[in-house]
Amino acid sequence: MGLVTLRVIDGADRGRVFEDVPTPLTIGREEGNSVQLNDERVSRFHLKIQEDQDKIVLTDLESTNGTKVNGENVQLWILRPGDVILVGRTVLIYGSRDEIGRRLAELRGADLSAGVTMDTDDPEEGSDSARLDFELNWGDAPDAQATLHTLVPPELPKSLSPGQAAQLAELLQYLHLRVRGLIQSVESAGKAERVTLEQRQWQNLLDIQQRLAGYLRAIGEPGE
Repeated sequence: MGLVTLRVIDGADRGRVFEDVPTPLTIGREEGNSVQLNDERVSRFHLKIQEDQDKIVLTDLESTNGTKVNGENVQLWILRPGDVILVGRTVLIYGSRDEIGRRLAELRGADLSAGVTMDTDDPEEGSDSARLDFELNWGDAPDAQATLHTLVPPELPKSLSPGQAAQLAELLQYLHLRVRGLIQSVESAGKAERVTLEQRQWQNLLDIQQRLAGYLRAIGEPGE
């Protein structure tokens, strides 16, 4: 059983913190949810968060207004500290300040075993807040927090049956071959920075995007 922390950063419940809530949990406006929100645009039982194979998985429960994570509509999502969840008019951030600070440190390749080093007289130097404040202000980049939402290559699922592994391999092979064909069709004029794609191949690329959207919906809503 995993424990998750959710903090409301905007909406009617702004400022509330749901700390160390055991999984599985549900979020919605109805009594009986682990996280009950005062938001009429949130469904009675809007989404579920559960632990599966050491991952924290968010599932939209066919909500009326949908769920967004980091600005994208999702049906299924593996949550990572710092992810921003939008349900109705309510914005939540997943993870404690310490968890988010640790993830930022890992993304920049810091040695976490060395601890947080700060040039400050703050008596709470070793606190969770100190870790996150340090990471958000580390370096010269003013938008350090944007690093949290940078797309990174996801891990392949583990413990697949032979049939599931074969289906996944077939799907990836299909997409690989179509993308390879598109790449081979691209023309470059000398040392120009731009490349040219024929209209037919552009439509081919849009079709691949549409198929991916279809696959994502089919996985997120298998009964549809």
